[in-house]
Amino acid sequence: MLTITISWIYILFTTLNLGVGFDKIMNLKNKNFIIACILGLFTTTLIASVWAIFGRINFEFHIAYAVLNILLIFKFRSSIVDLYKSFLLDLKNLSGNLKIFLAINAVLIVSQCASAPFVIDNESYYIQTIKWLNEYGFVKGIVNLHLFNGQTSGWHITQSVFNFSFIYKNFNDLSGFCLLLGNIFAIQKLNDFYKNRRINDLIIGLLPLFNVFLFQFISAPSPDVPVYVFSFIFFYYFLENFKNINSEIFNLLLTLVLFLLYIKNTTLTFAIFPLILFVLYFKSVSGKLLKPILLSLLVLSLFFIKNIIICGTPLFPSKMFFYLTTDYAVPNVIQNFYYDNLKYYGYSVSQKQYSVMSEFDLFLRWITLPKLNGVFNKLSVLLILITPLFIYKFKNEKALWAIYIGMVLQLFLLLITSPQYRFSINFILFFSLFCFVCFVQNKKIINLLFSLSIISIAVILFLPLNLSSLANNKTMRKISTFSFQNSIFPYQNSKSNTAFETVQLGNLKYNSPQKKDFLWASGNGDLPCVNKEQIDSFKENFHYIPQMRTNNLKDGFYAKRITTNE
Repeated sequence: MLTITISWIYILFTTLNLGVGFDKIMNLKNKNFIIACILGLFTTTLIASVWAIFGRINFEFHIAYAVLNILLIFKFRSSIVDLYKSFLLDLKNLSGNLKIFLAINAVLIVSQCASAPFVIDNESYYIQTIKWLNEYGFVKGIVNLHLFNGQTSGWHITQSVFNFSFIYKNFNDLSGFCLLLGNIFAIQKLNDFYKNRRINDLIIGLLPLFNVFLFQFISAPSPDVPVYVFSFIFFYYFLENFKNINSEIFNLLLTLVLFLLYIKNTTLTFAIFPLILFVLYFKSVSGKLLKPILLSLLVLSLFFIKNIIICGTPLFPSKMFFYLTTDYAVPNVIQNFYYDNLKYYGYSVSQKQYSVMSEFDLFLRWITLPKLNGVFNKLSVLLILITPLFIYKFKNEKALWAIYIGMVLQLFLLLITSPQYRFSINFILFFSLFCFVCFVQNKKIINLLFSLSIISIAVILFLPLNLSSLANNKTMRKISTFSFQNSIFPYQNSKSNTAFETVQLGNLKYNSPQKKDFLWASGNGDLPCVNKEQIDSFKENFHYIPQMRTNNLKDGFYAKRITTNE
């Protein structure tokens, strides 16, 4: 816990400096401390992405990063100091109850981050993706070693900066830092609601009620957490400023959207919001479009460059760019397998079942899935049906209708691609709170709910619970609990303690976990690391094996076609 706290203080300090620098470049005129930190995270991500094209994100990056921070402090010292002063004043002005809630939540968040990681994707590709970034940067064709490496997120690039691998090996908790930022922002807005009774402040102010759901994702760098947090902040600024958009607000909203898209391409529907604002307020923003256009082109270019290096194609997984690929691109048969299985997995059906089911059959299958999947699927459909009634009756505003349309589009896109509830949970949580606050605005009830939320989190964090009644995956049925052994140093990055064996396959020598938890598991093995069962499965079913392009790992991998006798 202690070492995580120290690292977060450094992250807060440095991202604020970069956030102020970004603000000055884009002329956002931002006065919010948390927004400045988010802008700093975004700036760090872009800088690290450019760096990773040419080399590893390691101590040499941090030397340049420190120099940049020093220059920014000298250049914008007064603006940085003003943000600190206003932030401390905001904390001082919180009501007594909210100060207690924020302090307890902060301790619980750090405690959760110090516990064993719970997210299954951490064991399949989070750890390995970040290791490759730390040791080599972007590696050509790394997707051929492990398919999930093709999902390298902008958030993993950010985590590769802030895990300080050259100093310590167990920092893996940037999502927890992000949730803490979201909690601070939310509680500040809740405090504002108690003073001015604005509904938008209350909606965002109740975000910490969902900590009990989000906590199990923050001890690993899950891109879902920043998507949820930044989405809520985006919704808040979108609602607050929809009737009075100027170039500064437009650029801020566009920046948040670009960050969301770079973190996770399943947030594509957010691209409609800047377009709506551009059309409605063309006269207000058209005169200052050069900077947002250049920023958009930079993010889009980095996204495609990252994918071309890692996957050999501009977009992965996709069937759109089969004729725009490199010699180390994933073979079409494997990319088709991956793309199609995203749909099978979302509907929890086999390929044979999927091929004979109609769209309506698939929808019925999806909405009647058992356990947590079914609960959120039903809730999303219910919200689609009832939210228009709540908007019309309680807050009939164009901005809310725009967000509602975004939710409908998001669900539609997911149903035809990969209908997993976690890809639309930001809309589900937002409109759940919207419907809730239409009836509940009493301070005593809100304080009671916050207290119950904290108690629930503490129970889950300190008492071992079994989630067999909620989770389908057996590896996610046992919740990670806090151990006082981790009061100083956090638990290791992987919850698996398996040993690794060295396997030689052609010119590739790789490490494979001896304990095979699931097909995609790779854990915290030394590079290159991949599950032998996965290699054997692809060899048998697709007749491809990964091979090194040269004798240097930095030069990457390609998929070698083999005969059945090899």
